[in-house]
Amino acid sequence: MKHTPFFATLVLLFSLVTGFAHAQQPAININLADAATLSSLNGIGDSKAEAIVAYREANGPFETTQDLSNVKGIGARTVEKNAERLTVK
Repeated sequence: MKHTPFFATLVLLFSLVTGFAHAQQPAININLADAATLSSLNGIGDSKAEAIVAYREANGPFETTQDLSNVKGIGARTVEKNAERLTVK
């Protein structure tokens, strides 16, 4: 049991570091971002990023971030996972 404080300290540090890294990710305007930027989103690879750009070019700007789920292959869960990083303004 002597190692418990050390382990607890490691867990706390890991939590802080990963939380800090997540908090530092910039918002992405889905109406302005290029495919390379969009592919940095969780669950969005190169082909889905290209699909977002193509959808936007064909249909105009997204009115809400939820409209991203109108793009084929992008579901509500993907939008939800990225909600804190998405913007249309």
